[in-house]
Amino acid sequence: MSAEAITVEDLGRQLGDRITQLPEYERFEEARTAVENDDAVQEKIDEFEGLRQEFMAAQQTGQATQTGLNEVQRVQEELHSMPKMAEYLDAQEELTDRLEAVNQAISEPLSVDFGGEAGGCCHD
Repeated sequence: MSAEAITVEDLGRQLGDRITQLPEYERFEEARTAVENDDAVQEKIDEFEGLRQEFMAAQQTGQATQTGLNEVQRVQEELHSMPKMAEYLDAQEELTDRLEAVNQAISEPLSVDFGGEAGGCCHD
């Protein structure tokens, strides 16, 4: 395939393939798999999500309390302090930073933030 025959979509696929080879992406995938396969972490995620949803429902009905918020925050801190979850969150942040740098490189020659606004219209 000559350089002229390569489409923007082809370049996008190539970029996606290259991103999956980044050390940051590989670290993130390993951390994600570790979190998904750890029963204790999954139980804590379920506990946190349940409490968070209960609190959000209480907020909508005006019945939310500081005690409820404190409980959600306590369980979230417990979840985030679990070693596999902490590694996952750190790897996710590192990958996000790297992808933001890629977004900036793509957006540099454009008059729009590629990742932030290319899909939208008429942002103020």
